[in-house]
Amino acid sequence: MMSDRRVVVVVRAERLLKPKRRGKAAIEEPEGDDEPQGDLDALTAYVQRPSPSTTLVLVAADIDKTRKAGKALLKHATVVECWGLKTEKNPRFTDFRAAARIAELLVRKSVAEEGQQIEPAAARLVAERAGVDIVRLRGDIERLMLYAAGKPKITLADAQEVVSAEAAQDDWAVTNAIQNRNAGEALRQLALALDAGAVPYMILGQLGWFVRDKLGNADPRRIPAAIDALFRADLDLKSSGGDPRVLLERLIVELCRPAVAGPAARTPYSRG
Repeated sequence: MMSDRRVVVVVRAERLLKPKRRGKAAIEEPEGDDEPQGDLDALTAYVQRPSPSTTLVLVAADIDKTRKAGKALLKHATVVECWGLKTEKNPRFTDFRAAARIAELLVRKSVAEEGQQIEPAAARLVAERAGVDIVRLRGDIERLMLYAAGKPKITLADAQEVVSAEAAQDDWAVTNAIQNRNAGEALRQLALALDAGAVPYMILGQLGWFVRDKLGNADPRRIPAAIDALFRADLDLKSSGGDPRVLLERLIVELCRPAVAGPAARTPYSRG
């Protein structure tokens, strides 16, 4: 106000720039001049001829690059692409511990900027629940700040009341942890996947792909014992040889073990 220039920041702009499609008709929605008139047309026109005294910042998780608005932004705007809590756009393996450390710093910074304090355990909980999803982290922080408004310190109990329920963060989190021989993290991610409704046979198939195509490149010495463990788990799952969760947990522990040379490579195993 009363300045030569103004800055306008629009958060969650993906709701406008990449709205959720609705059914077959939306999927077949025509592009170009046949797009419906509305807010997107006004935005497209503004992007092509912006006000010289205004800086417009659109913060969006993603944009639809096939629409006129998306094409106009890519052509006329300065695009800064960020990857949230990840180190790159599509990482081959995600370091969840590093992401959690970054997220925790963001939580502490956001709370401090509002003149409040937060218990270390509460900050860690918010960070861990977000995984690598910066949108989820931002939403949890906003809800937490609103819930604890006026309190001198945000507690772990406050965070437990507000933040989103924990969910599996990455379809490949289990195999990533096995790759790093981190059995504890692999078991945790397995529990999250199963609790979210993942089918045990699909998880077993994913582990089979990992053993066949990835494990050999990382450490060929682990292949014989891994294949043996995989076949036994597959047989037991198909023959109802035990609780699927327990069988997958046992398989994951075996896959995380270091390579053993000689006859000891086969892990003792008994059904029941």
